[in-house]
Amino acid sequence: MPNFIKDNIQKTSNNSSRSIKKLLKQRSLVVALSLLLTGLGASITSISFKTGIYFFNNWRLALLDQFSSIAVLPIFGALGGAIAGYLIKNIAPAAKGSGVSQIMGFLRHKKVPMNLKVGLVKLISGIIAIGSGFPLGPEGPSVQMGGSVAWQMAKWLKAPTAFRRVIVAAGGGAGIAAVFSAPLGGFIYAIEELLNSARPVILLLVVITTFIADSSADIIQALGLDPKAGGFDFNLGFLIQKEYDPSVFFLPVDFIYLVLLGIIIGIFAELYSRYVLLMQNLGKKWYKNKFVLKMSICGFILGSIYSFLPSTFHNLDELQKIIAEQNTSIGIALLAVLVLFITTGLAAASGAPGGLFYPMLTLGGSIGLIMGSWVEIATGHAPSTYIFAGMGAFVAGCSRTPITAMFLAFALTKNLLIMKPVLISCIASFLVARAFNEESIYERQIQIELED
Repeated sequence: MPNFIKDNIQKTSNNSSRSIKKLLKQRSLVVALSLLLTGLGASITSISFKTGIYFFNNWRLALLDQFSSIAVLPIFGALGGAIAGYLIKNIAPAAKGSGVSQIMGFLRHKKVPMNLKVGLVKLISGIIAIGSGFPLGPEGPSVQMGGSVAWQMAKWLKAPTAFRRVIVAAGGGAGIAAVFSAPLGGFIYAIEELLNSARPVILLLVVITTFIADSSADIIQALGLDPKAGGFDFNLGFLIQKEYDPSVFFLPVDFIYLVLLGIIIGIFAELYSRYVLLMQNLGKKWYKNKFVLKMSICGFILGSIYSFLPSTFHNLDELQKIIAEQNTSIGIALLAVLVLFITTGLAAASGAPGGLFYPMLTLGGSIGLIMGSWVEIATGHAPSTYIFAGMGAFVAGCSRTPITAMFLAFALTKNLLIMKPVLISCIASFLVARAFNEESIYERQIQIELED
């Protein structure tokens, strides 16, 4: 069945390519406006999402300075889950879940609502849910918000159906580009995961949209939403924005270690995918149509779990930072793997509007830190690329997109030398995970999240 679906997608892509070429000749202004508005819309929604989460999360952390974690986190999680769940259930049910599977479902001709209402509810409910402690990331919602904006722009401009499908995928890639400051990552993601197409005209439309989104996101942040982001300066122009600056040494012997890391993470990534899918199925079975109750209970349980953990775990941005910079112990890294493995599955089971890429990166980085330390103890050699290779490998193993995973890990450092070791682990992880199941976690989520 998956091959049959992919064949249909390929045929549709061929037809879309011809239709778009015709559209470019007859209505080039419509195409140009669609790309511009989609890129701008994806960047505005994505940056607003990140900024909203930042302020909401800071409010939660400020309360933890005044009250004990057991008094704040469970209540915050329960209330945040209930409010987000209420908004989704009563205004836009299509806004639940990661967002990636919704866009993939739409591109596979399933009936998925695509409009600004869905994007707006995703934005507000996602800020509330993630800001109140659900351990999820902004990238999945950014994909859906970008796709929703793209669909609405194309509809207003009365673009043909074939073009709408391509621009929705481009909008999804633009969301990734804006939230990760990774235009190439967003471009490759739209082609590798969403469209499965490499037609020149489609590549051109997608790459223009993702670069517009990334550039406008840098300018928007510099205007006031996040002046310290560093992607743009009004005196110097566009700048290289590095989140981390690791020392990278890539030796020939590292090739063997990186392949082994990829194999181990590939197995772990498939276990994680199956666990998340199991939790989502159990959540649907146990709670059925009681979506608000499900999100509230999950929020309470998640808050209770994190209230007993060290303060580092109360801020997942800080947790990823200390792991990426190796400023923590192996014990904290092991605990991070255990906690994130369990709690992200629980958060996904609730149907919360949040993505899995961000926790995947932290999980992979933690495993890379642990494995690198063990290799150093056993051999005396310390691979300097294990953490970022682990990040990329975990995403590649779950999403079955090794090239996208490489560019996302690269986007965190902007160091070209790190791309080779990351790609080695990504390919090894991808091949191992694919040996267990050809479909990515998102392809398998389509049936679960869109069944209703």
